[in-house]
Amino acid sequence: MIRAIIIDDEKAGRETLKNFISKYCDGINVVAEGESVKSGIKVILEHSPDLVFLDIQMHDGTGFDLLEMLPQINFKLIFVTSHDQFAIRAFKYSAIDYLLKPVDPDQLLAAIKRILDKNVIFEIQKKLDVLLSNKIEIKKIALSTFDGIRFIKIEDIIRCESDNNYTMFFLKNKEKILVSKTLKDFETMLSELSFFRVHKSHLINIQYISRFVPDDGGYLIMEDNSKIEVSRRKKDGLLSILMK
Repeated sequence: MIRAIIIDDEKAGRETLKNFISKYCDGINVVAEGESVKSGIKVILEHSPDLVFLDIQMHDGTGFDLLEMLPQINFKLIFVTSHDQFAIRAFKYSAIDYLLKPVDPDQLLAAIKRILDKNVIFEIQKKLDVLLSNKIEIKKIALSTFDGIRFIKIEDIIRCESDNNYTMFFLKNKEKILVSKTLKDFETMLSELSFFRVHKSHLINIQYISRFVPDDGGYLIMEDNSKIEVSRRKKDGLLSILMK
């Protein structure tokens, strides 16, 4: 039996989640609840849970504050949050599991299945390290590769290139990382962080542009000496960014 704790300062939220777990999640037993950062730390230390459902915003602090106050994190974790856009972005970058309020039973089951399929606690700890480093400003991204999860500094990414349903990352140390997600997935995540899609096959970090040659659509020379084609329909958007 998996021993779970729910930490949320809204009683209705705790009750709803507890009822869903009881009704839909065989093998999970809610052994305790917390209604604040302070009480959440207390019940975690007292019960040593296998799984914690953690709210983000509470009256005496945040779920991030709670995690930073614990001596160690040796449990699996699912965040529960309202539509806090920055928190959601941070979760996506760090590949942390989360649920949006009001909690949907199907999403609950999917999140539990994902996290219970992951057996290594140190992987969760690494994801939390990335998440906590991203809580004020996005600094790292978690990339799922064939060899496991890599945690890469955003500033180290020169460009990304589409490879059918995969994306190749090119880093400033000349390393290449192949990830089984489309370039569109990363365009959505990185476009707010100095990245621009200049072509259907290329997403570039504008901080690493060395030169722009404006023939036809034009092309870019990046600091790694790669030559990146710019599509004609992307040229004006790129120029508007470069001229700022």
